[in-house]
Amino acid sequence: MGSLLIFILVLVSLIIVHEFGHFVIAKAFGIRVDEFGIFFPPKLFGWKKGETTYTINALPFGGFVRIFGESSDEEDPTIISDPRSFAKKSRWIQAAVLLAGILFNLIFAWLALSVGFMIGMQSFVDHKGVGVVQDAKPTIVNVLPNSPAEKAGLKPNDIITSIETGNAQLRAGANSIQARDFIGAHPDESIVINVNRGNEHKNFLAKPVDGLAPGHKVIGIEMDDLGILKLSPPLALVQGAIFAKEMTVETVKGLGGLVSSLVRGKANLQGVAGPIGIASIGSNAVKQGITATIILTSLISINLAIFNLLPVPGLDGGRLLFVIIEGIRGKPMSEKLMLRLTIAGFSLLILLTLLTSYHDIVKLIYPM
Repeated sequence: MGSLLIFILVLVSLIIVHEFGHFVIAKAFGIRVDEFGIFFPPKLFGWKKGETTYTINALPFGGFVRIFGESSDEEDPTIISDPRSFAKKSRWIQAAVLLAGILFNLIFAWLALSVGFMIGMQSFVDHKGVGVVQDAKPTIVNVLPNSPAEKAGLKPNDIITSIETGNAQLRAGANSIQARDFIGAHPDESIVINVNRGNEHKNFLAKPVDGLAPGHKVIGIEMDDLGILKLSPPLALVQGAIFAKEMTVETVKGLGGLVSSLVRGKANLQGVAGPIGIASIGSNAVKQGITATIILTSLISINLAIFNLLPVPGLDGGRLLFVIIEGIRGKPMSEKLMLRLTIAGFSLLILLTLLTSYHDIVKLIYPM
């Protein structure tokens, strides 16, 4: 329960970081910010500093920023004429304010990963970037469903210490290629795999089978050599940027594929985690330690940034689309039309949330 609470606080913090981006850039361009709220109303307490009211609210679901003139009511002369109104600023400044939350989430992911590399992060021996991985060991990175390895109880991140058969042994110090060759050389024998899992030492028995890989018997694990990459602050910032870039590219590809399948009506949401699934994954990451938490938090921050960039009304990308259209037309869009589109966008997002939450619940009740 404690790890789940910690992760929920992490998620809330990411949303606050996002809103803080809007807040900072709006202030930088001289736009009046009426309120910066942590959590959602009803208000518990607040204080005013300058022209902005800072509030702590009762519903712990994130945060918000209330920018003067963001809702450009054509009937309110103050919003239209006030030079400190969002509506009065140029389209470029409006776009900058809208994109700021996305940028801050990306920066947060970069800095979080950089801190991880300062502490020491698990990395592949052949990683892209700077530094040398130390103390590399053959590690299970994937376990195939319904394989002998899964049935035996092997899991990703298990570190292989030795492998044995009835008359042969691969001792400690071997790499992942040697471990794979050893298993391949004993296709008809039961194999004992000794691993370290956290602070525990465990052993598992599995026998290779046909049908999981073409042409040969396997137990159903993928291995690679992983160790610890610990860097000085300057190098950690470089490696953090490289890792954040890789995460961002893969996130864009994954989200692009999901959107494409949704448009074509062929979406498979089985592999998409909703709020319940994310909370479960996050809770497990917290239990695994600080570096696992940092990686997952950074990944979610990047996902939050990219998702908000989608041109769906109700998201920053949707509002940015309105700004672009207004720039092309040379005049504001109808407030009523934007409201209707925003409601439609929120309805779509709520539907997707309900669908993914349904799949999360099904996975909890009927785990594969």
